Amino acid sequence: MRAAVDVMGGDNAPAAILKGCWEAAPLLGADDSILLIGDEKISRDGLDSSGLSAEQKKHYQFVHTTQIVEMDDSPVEAIRSKPDSSIAVMCKLAAKGEADVVISAGNTGACVAGAQLRMRTLPGISRPGIAVIVPTFYGPVVICDVGANVTPKPKHLEQYAIMAAAYASAVCGIENPRVGLLSIGEEDAKGNAIVKDARKLMRDEPLINFAGNVEGRDLTKGVVDVIITDGFVGNVVLKLMEGLTEGLFQQLMHELQETNPSAMDQFKPAMKTIYAKHDWQEYGGAPLLGIGGYCLICHGRSESKAIKNAIRVGKQLVKSGVNQRIIDTIEKSIPVEE
Repeated sequence: MRAAVDVMGGDNAPAAILKGCWEAAPLLGADDSILLIGDEKISRDGLDSSGLSAEQKKHYQFVHTTQIVEMDDSPVEAIRSKPDSSIAVMCKLAAKGEADVVISAGNTGACVAGAQLRMRTLPGISRPGIAVIVPTFYGPVVICDVGANVTPKPKHLEQYAIMAAAYASAVCGIENPRVGLLSIGEEDAKGNAIVKDARKLMRDEPLINFAGNVEGRDLTKGVVDVIITDGFVGNVVLKLMEGLTEGLFQQLMHELQETNPSAMDQFKPAMKTIYAKHDWQEYGGAPLLGIGGYCLICHGRSESKAIKNAIRVGKQLVKSGVNQRIIDTIEKSIPVEE
C-alpha cells in the first residue's frame, strides 16, 4: 500500500499529522510506504526527530508542495487556484496510479472536489458519498452520506445504498446488509419528495436488501446495517452523536466521582473500553465511496491517533477491493435516468 498523507491539512497540522504517521510505523509491511505531502523541510525535520529506526524511516517519502487549502476556502475554487496544494497534489498522485489511498484531515469539500476532479468517479456512479461506521450494541452501522453531497437527487441516494452496502460487506463482514432510508417516519408516505422518490428506487432495486424507512431513534437499535441520507442531515447526525457520546461519558464520570469516589478505580477500565469503542479517532477516517481510487477523509480535529488509525484503515480499504464490488453491482443494477 502507498498512502499519500496530507501533512498540511487539519486543525492540528502539521505536528499531529506527522506524529500519527510515525506512530503508524509498526503497521507498515515491507511493501508499504507513506508519501508525506506538504512542506518537505517540515516533514524531513519531523522524521529526523521521530525516534524511528533507520529501517522504519525507509517507508517514508517526501512530496514537496507550496500551497495550503484553508478550512474556509471554497472547495472547487481552491483546487483550481491552488494546484500545488497538498490536497490537489495527493489526488493527482492517486489519479496517476502513484498512490493507492489518499488521507486528509483538511477541508472536506476540497477533498471531495479534488477527488472528483482528479481521481474521477467509478463507472456508473454519479456522485461520491462519505460513509462512516457507527458502533452500536448490536454491531456496526454504516451511514452514508455524511457531508459530500448536501443536495442529492434520488438516484444519488440509491447509489449510496449500493456503495455503502458493498462497503459494509467488504470491510465490516456483514453478509447481505439490510439498508434503511432515514426519514421522519417508517410509513411510505413520510418524508420529503427526494426521500419518497429514493424509497421507490431502492424498493424496486433487487440488488438492495431494502428494509424501508428508518427514524433517527433507530440508528443504534440494530434494525438495519446501512442507513442512507443526504449529506446535510448525515453530517448533523454524525456530529450530534459525537457530542452526545462525549457529553454522556463526561457526565457518567462526574456522577461517579460525586456519588462514589471509591468506585472510580473499579469502573474506570470498563468505561475506557466502552469509550474506545465509541471514540471517532479509533476509526481514523471515513472513505469517500464512488471515487476511482481510495480517499479517506479525517475529522478536522484529528490528533495523531486518528491519523495512525486512518493509515491502518487505508490498508484495510485497499485490500478489501470494495471498489470492484461497487462496479460489479452498479453494472447489474437497474438503470435510472438523471
